[in-house]
This record gives sequence, C-alpha cells and structure tokens, in this order.
Amino acid sequence: MNERRVVVTGCGVLSCVGNNVSEFWDSLVNGRCGLGQITRFDTSAYRTHIAGELKNFDITNYMSAKEAHRMDPYTQYAMVAADEALRNAGLYIEPGEKRADGDRFGAIVPSGIGGLGTLEREHEVLLNRGPRRVSPFLIPMMIGDIASGNLAMRYDLRGPNMGLATACATACHSIGEAFWMIKRDDADVMVAGGAEACVVPMSLAGFCALQALSTRNDDPLHASRPFDRDRDGFVMSEGAGVLVIEELGHAVRRGANILAEIVGYGATADAYHITSPAPDGNGCARAMQMAMRHAGVTPDEVDYINAHGTSTSLNDKFETLAIKSAFGDAAAKVAISSTKGTTGHSLSAAGGLECIACVQSILNDTVPPTINYENPDPECDLNYTPNTAVKRTINYAMNSNLGFGGHNGVLLFKKFAS
Repeated sequence: MNERRVVVTGCGVLSCVGNNVSEFWDSLVNGRCGLGQITRFDTSAYRTHIAGELKNFDITNYMSAKEAHRMDPYTQYAMVAADEALRNAGLYIEPGEKRADGDRFGAIVPSGIGGLGTLEREHEVLLNRGPRRVSPFLIPMMIGDIASGNLAMRYDLRGPNMGLATACATACHSIGEAFWMIKRDDADVMVAGGAEACVVPMSLAGFCALQALSTRNDDPLHASRPFDRDRDGFVMSEGAGVLVIEELGHAVRRGANILAEIVGYGATADAYHITSPAPDGNGCARAMQMAMRHAGVTPDEVDYINAHGTSTSLNDKFETLAIKSAFGDAAAKVAISSTKGTTGHSLSAAGGLECIACVQSILNDTVPPTINYENPDPECDLNYTPNTAVKRTINYAMNSNLGFGGHNGVLLFKKFAS
C-alpha cells in the first residue's frame, strides 16, 4: 500500500444519546437508550410513533439564527459535529478566518436523503401560496452535498469537497473515500462523516410503507433489538458523526493527539435487491475481506466489529452470514455489537457515529453492548456482546454499514503505534 498513513485526530457527535463524544460514548457503554415518542408532529395516522430525536439541542449556541435559518437541520447537525471534531483535533478556526493549509484540507460530510424537511415545508408553500412564494434557499438547503460546501466556506477548507449518497452506508463511504484522498496525496486533512435530519412526516411515512420500522410503540426503549429473535424493524433516529482524519506526518509535525489509525476500507455491491442485503451476505463479506486485505491483517487479528445490526429480520441474519463468510473460524471469537439498540438507526449518519464508537472502543479497550438482546435467534449465533459492555484489549476495530441499493462499506481502525 501507499506509504502515506492516515490517522484519526478528531471526532464530533450529535445524537439522540448525547450532543458530544463524551456523552455519546458514556451512553453506549452503559446501554442508555435514546429512543422515544416522536414529539414534532402528530403520528396517530402512522404505524410507527417512535424515533430517536435530539435532546436539549439549540443551534443558536453554535451560529446565529439568521445563518441557521438558511440551513436544513441536517446541515446544522453536520456543522455542529464538525465543530467539535475540529476543536478536538486542534484545527478549529473562527468562521471567516483564513487557513494557511486550506488547499490541502477538504470535507465530505453529506446526507443520503438531504433536506427532506425543507422540501416538505416548501412544497406546502407551493401548494398553498404559489411558486413565487417558494424560498430562494430551497435548492441549496435540500441538496445532499451542501453541508460539505458550508463546512468549506465556514472553515476555509479548499481541498477535495463533495457529497456522496449510498443510503445507510453514506458516512462510511465518505470516510473511506476521504481516506483514499489522503493516501494518494490529494489532501493532508479531511473532515468526513455523515448527517441526517430524517424525523419528518415524509420520511416516517416512506419507511412505514416499506414496513421497515419497529411498531413496538408502547415500549420505545426496547424497540431496537439487534440480532434478537423478536426484532421487528429498526427505529429511525437523527444526528451527525464526523471525523477529522489526517496524514500521519502532518499530524506528528503539528503535535496532534492521535486517536487511532485507519488501515483498511472496503466498498462493494450486492447487485441483488433494492432493499434486502444479499441472502448469503456475500457483498458485505467481500467488503470486510477487502478492508482486511488493505490493512494486511488476518481475521483472527480483528478484535471488535461494530455491525450494521439494524434490528431488521433480514439485515441481522445476512450480516451474521457475512461475518461467518469473511472471518471463517475466527467469527466465533470476534466480539461483535450493534450500538443501534441504543441510538436507533440514523441512516446516513450511522457510519459516522459507529466509526467514532470504534475509535472510542480502541481508546478505552471496551466493547459497547448490544442492548435489548433477550431471546437468541438460532440464525444469529455469534458473540453480540449482549446487554453489558466488556473490557478487552482492542487493537483492531471494524465498522460495517449496508445501504439500500446493495451498497456495502467497511472501515478498519487500528490502535495507533508510531
């Protein structure tokens, strides 16, 4: 592989279980679920009434109300998580300042769905008040790449800048593609991850129509139950997960605190179905194998897998098969968990949040649990770290994300050693 090594130097989180990395990790380790009844709109006509909404969040703590008004909530979430990540990395500058190395500093923090809430609101304006009353900010607010653009303008990031959309693998692929940009010397630093503001009527209606969501409406704290026999669908949530990743030499020269190293990335397609993973888990398995091949590690060296683990019947079964296929005999020994029991499924943001969980697992030598695991499923028979966190040395942690359309993304992190 290219000799340029890529390290993680900053993390930022906005989630239903915490508005910063510390709160987020504490909730994961202690199995504190952030799901509850939807409060923003009337859900009485829907099959599902629950989601993971942000709590105690005020965007005016981070920017002016005027600036926020010109951003869809997904972009606001991306900006807040990136703010924390840049501060954590020691690379924050005040908005409007110039960055000496801005040509080598890029951003990929998209949303797979984009500003759906903005589109809903402006469509209502169109129907009720006519086309001349639609906001001139509609298009720039709703497109899925605009958070990356806003980050570039706010923090003077003049390097590679884009937004890609691979459904629930979006953040994972964004971090992976940013990793390769640094590897091939197109950038020295990248802000990468994903954001989602999907707890809106249209999104809820669409996923209800797919019958993809849990209907355990009277018990939201136990509704997301990855790998459990009685799982009945995922619970939608929102937020953002953003990493600052950096070329090792660049990080060392500026005295950065290095959190972990990215050593492998895999991206494949199932080429099978618009919503279901491939029944044999082949696509996900090949992505896992690709990431391990890039890293030059064997399956028995991987200590922890943060699985996609959506709490849907098909995903959890087929992802289990993927792990067995990719890891062989080592599948029975690797620690696995899905943190979506705690956070719900934040769609495009999921990979960002879960990569941060991997980094924190390495830093703390702790496997966060899969909560609500009560009744084993004979088709899901690996070690999912049920209900209680486990202390163990974690040298390598893998994150797996699968997206509608058959997109598979896998990232492999390593405990940093110079």
